[in-house]
Amino acid sequence: MSYTSMNYHVVFSTKDRKPFLQAESLDRTCQYIGGLTRNLGGALLTANGQADHVHLAAVIPPKESVSQFVGKVKANSCGWLRQTCGEMSDFRWQDGYAAFTVSLSAVPQVRSYIDSQAEHHRKMTFEEELIKLLDRHGIEYDVNSLWA
Repeated sequence: MSYTSMNYHVVFSTKDRKPFLQAESLDRTCQYIGGLTRNLGGALLTANGQADHVHLAAVIPPKESVSQFVGKVKANSCGWLRQTCGEMSDFRWQDGYAAFTVSLSAVPQVRSYIDSQAEHHRKMTFEEELIKLLDRHGIEYDVNSLWA
């Protein structure tokens, strides 16, 4: 038998960072993503964001690569948003994403960080936040083409 603990902090934004996700639609989207995650065999530990992006703390099942998991979550939630919310008929997620592994001991801090998105974004933009996360995890990037 195999045993895994595959905890991730995943971040992705709306296409062109358009502020589609207002409070109610953000909450409903996070709930929907929780259902998708369970259907894929994983667990959503928490989800939150702002009008132009979402953060997930999730246990990704070992049968799914991170890119497969994020691709399925984004594709299904995009379709659901387009069908469910009439004002979002042209909704799209940005092509890219960021994903960071999280040790079990750090999960509580990551959950707290995600749950406090409104507070973080009173002090910094999404791009500043993303750059800070990429730097913290030692990921190289071109600031001019972040998820272009």
